[in-house]
Formats: sequence, structure tokens, C-alpha cells
Amino acid sequence: MSAIDPRITVGVDGSAGSSAAVVWAAKLASLRHLELRIVHGLQIAGLYYGGGLSGVGAATLFDAIRADAEKHLADARALAAAIDKDLAVTTDMPDDPPVPLLIDESRHARMLVLGATGSGGFTGMLVGGTAGTVAAHGHCPVVVVRGRRRSAVVPDSGPVVVGVDGSPNSEQAIGVAFEEASLRGVPLVAAHAWNDVAYEDTRGTARILTQPATLEEDEERLLVQRLAGWQEKYPDVEIRRLLVRERARHVLLEASETAQLVVVGSRGRGGFTGMLLGSTSQALVQHAQCPVLVVRPEKKA
Repeated sequence: MSAIDPRITVGVDGSAGSSAAVVWAAKLASLRHLELRIVHGLQIAGLYYGGGLSGVGAATLFDAIRADAEKHLADARALAAAIDKDLAVTTDMPDDPPVPLLIDESRHARMLVLGATGSGGFTGMLVGGTAGTVAAHGHCPVVVVRGRRRSAVVPDSGPVVVGVDGSPNSEQAIGVAFEEASLRGVPLVAAHAWNDVAYEDTRGTARILTQPATLEEDEERLLVQRLAGWQEKYPDVEIRRLLVRERARHVLLEASETAQLVVVGSRGRGGFTGMLLGSTSQALVQHAQCPVLVVRPEKKA
């Protein structure tokens, strides 16, 4: 990424999921010594059409919407201050709808953070349209803050886990994961899943592989090679390699049960141009038990 501001941006709507996202983003901004930007989309433009509102009634409704937005931002600012009273915080509440606003915000942020559930502003639409679209078209890494299934508590301990599949997007995810593990002072679990069916990247057709032992050696070699350069750059990070003959989504979902962060590329080996998210990324966004960081392919200049 280039020409970006030194800030973490979080979208809020006043929900519990939104609050969890603010806390997570504030902790990261404090750790990185970055500005935290908190945004809320009013979506007022859509109320001008088909609502049958005019005059005093419309003005009253708009005033109420703005008052709610101001409260959401004030509450979020208070949460951030509780994490770090010296944290630089800015807020904004433009009239834009969520997806265009968040994608535009991602042009200027180091990272964009969203909650996993919400009240219908940003985070309430995540499982489906908003998360997939923002992760697919954002210009920076996008984090969906998820908690453990039984408690909904967002974990702050455990390793960072990264999915490795040999694709260029996966290589970018590895770099981000090493940085996050180094920053937190925790081990990095590099998970590579493989099976007896490989997919041709150019044609999208499957072929059956008949020598699993040889394939496993090749896959282990791929994993070691992908990590080698990053290990030299981040010698402080303890590496744990996880090579499993299984579907990637199953391996990463299971790993999320004890991780504090899972990092994946938005599309992996075998992905098709135009897909919002690969199946593995989509599964993690919807079902992981810790925050998920989705790394988009770098855009060519």
C-alpha cells in the first residue's frame, strides 16, 4: 500500500458488535501508535425517496437520525479513550451508505475494522453484502471482529494464524501475519491444507492426484519456501507449521478456536476473477471464533 494515512478506521452503528470492533481497533491503534478514525454513515439520502416525508416531519426525522449518529460516535470515542486516553481519535458521519463509504475510507487507512454483528448500519449487514463487498473491493486489509462462539468475548491471547496456499495473495497475507505476530509478541501458526484434488488455476478444472505421499512432500516444501524469507525478516517470531490433508476452511476454522487473529487472502489458489471472496475467506468471515483479517491483492500501479 502507498499514499495512506497512519490510521486505523472503524465503522460503527451503536451495536454490541460495533463496540467490540471499536475496542479492538483502539487497542491496535494504541499498539501501533496510529490515529483511530471512527465513522458512521447516516444514509439520509435514501430517505428522500418514497418516504412520503416533507416539511416538519422530515426535519424531525433527520434531526433524530443525526442525534443517534452523534451518540454512536460519542460512545465509540469514550470506548477508545478507556483503552488509551492519549489516543488520537477523529470522527465523521457523512450521508453516504455503508459500502461506498467504507470502500472510500479504505483508500486512506492502514486497516479497516468492522464488527461481526450489528443493528443494521454497518455491521448488521456484514454476513452477506457488506463484508464480502468491502473485503473484495477495499484498498487495505479488512478486519471482521468476531468472538468465541460460546461467550462472544473477543480473544486477546493465543497465536496469530495465517492460511498459506502458494498464491500471490497468500504471500501478501503471510507478510501481514508476520507483522501482526511480531507486534503482539506471539507465535505464528502457518497453516497449509491440501488434498488429493488440485485445481487448475487457468481453467478452473479439477484433476485427481494419484501419489499422495509425493504430493505431501511437495506441499511441505512449498510451505517451507513460502515462510523462509519472512522468517529472516522477523527472526523474533516463533513459527509453527501446520500441514494438514484437509479442506483449508476446516483447518482455519478449527485453528480460530484458540487463535487471537486469523489472516487470509481474499482469494487463493484456484479463485476466479470477479468473486467477492474465496470460499475459505467467506467461511471465516461468517463462522470464525476470533477476528479475521482479510488481505486484498495489491493493486498494480
